[in-house]
Amino acid sequence: MKVLARAAAHFAEFVEDCTDSLLGTAYLLTRDRQAAEELVQDTLVALYPRWSTVAQAQSPIAYVRRSLINRYLNQQRSGAASELVTDFTAARAPERQPGPDFARRVDDRDQLRRVLSTLPARQRAAVVLRYFHDLSDQQVAEAMGCRASTVRSLISRALSTLRGDAAITGLDGRSDQQGAVR
Repeated sequence: MKVLARAAAHFAEFVEDCTDSLLGTAYLLTRDRQAAEELVQDTLVALYPRWSTVAQAQSPIAYVRRSLINRYLNQQRSGAASELVTDFTAARAPERQPGPDFARRVDDRDQLRRVLSTLPARQRAAVVLRYFHDLSDQQVAEAMGCRASTVRSLISRALSTLRGDAAITGLDGRSDQQGAVR
């Protein structure tokens, strides 16, 4: 009984500490707040019965993140996720500490979401893990269940696509020095 109580307490602590990070990853993948929340919730619900295994992992957050990404990629493959991309941007959570140029930050995030949505699911997952979670190619490969060379290829193709996007490079074809993907 103590083992179950300890696992439940560890799970509750993990959820409290890591939900924001997992939601950020899920949002970058799904591009929709509700879908991101559902993806995180479904992942945690699926892992709860096996939480003792997750807790014993070298990095529980990496284990859960990999599970989240696998669930997302499986949804994309199975066609379970039907998405309608529009220019409408859902209401955002209020900023905790707005900077001096709040409008610019909102515009940059909106632009980032749009360009990420142009990438195929596996490329988007690789870019999110590599550049937003600052994981190495090997760590991304482990999270995605593939080889490091596959990750480099996915990222290379994604960056090539992003470089060709007029929203990033500007209409005249020259890179914008602030926030451009190089």
